Amino acid sequence: MVNNPETDPLPFFHRFDFAAKHLNNCTRMDIYEQIVQLRREGRRGAVATITNVRGSIPSFQTAKMLVRDDGSIAGTIGGGCVEAEVWQAAREVMEEEKPRTLTFNLNNNPKYDTGLVCGGTLEIFIEPVLPPALLYIFGAGHVAYNLYKVATIAGFDVVVVDDRESYANRERFPDAREVIAEDFEAATARLDPSESSHIVIVTRGHRDDMRVLRWAVNTRARYLGMIGSRRKTISIYKELEKEGVPAEKFANVHAPVGLEIGAVTPEEIAVSIVAEMIAVWRHALTNVPSKTYSYPPSQNPEHEEQDALEEENARNS
Repeated sequence: MVNNPETDPLPFFHRFDFAAKHLNNCTRMDIYEQIVQLRREGRRGAVATITNVRGSIPSFQTAKMLVRDDGSIAGTIGGGCVEAEVWQAAREVMEEEKPRTLTFNLNNNPKYDTGLVCGGTLEIFIEPVLPPALLYIFGAGHVAYNLYKVATIAGFDVVVVDDRESYANRERFPDAREVIAEDFEAATARLDPSESSHIVIVTRGHRDDMRVLRWAVNTRARYLGMIGSRRKTISIYKELEKEGVPAEKFANVHAPVGLEIGAVTPEEIAVSIVAEMIAVWRHALTNVPSKTYSYPPSQNPEHEEQDALEEENARNS
């Protein structure tokens, strides 16, 4: 017997192997444990919950289904075409990172009549599951220390990397998720930032900045910022271009890092950086472009003076 894809939802489900993945996952741990595990892995998902029921439906109020970023599911809200549509909506919710509510009238729409329901209506709330915002700070000087403090208050998990153990240690960064005292190239060789990660480069010198940036532009990180004046940042880009790094790799680098609020002190610079990361994280700004790569070397004496001031503050470690 051949299933009709227009009326029978089963072929749709089979394409994504829902049944197999549901059986494989639901028996091992409950949905809340699945959500915690997903976030620990730095992955995204969406949770669909039946919030309102009128009449008879093939499930119950508060039933939940988790849809992971790879399309697999845990839990169920009753199966059939409703679950198929919720799965698709959940994929969109995790991409947009915004919740939505769906309403299904099982009485009036014949496509939901699969023989499994008696008729009724239900509302399903779908909310995104997002991993914790993770910040990698390369450097452990004054700016890095204040960035760690402000970012921690703002809710970021922080990993600090520096090649100086006297700076990169638990006494200095007690609440960091991880503190790595290791050569930058050795550290980056074993790090794999997820799509929810943020990277800020604030090392004590431009050579180290360049070493980290060479690696960082090829990661999946959502946000990448580097400290330094316009002039010095452009010079790093040009050097990396000579090595063969494509110029377009720098298009999303936020450098000089941070929103332009006139920040001068390490504390102020930290606030400007965290503000910019939040703007990107929360989609408050649809396009936060690099503040450096399009800049020509400044001939304005005021800009030269500002460059020198930024340089002094940025390297005060």
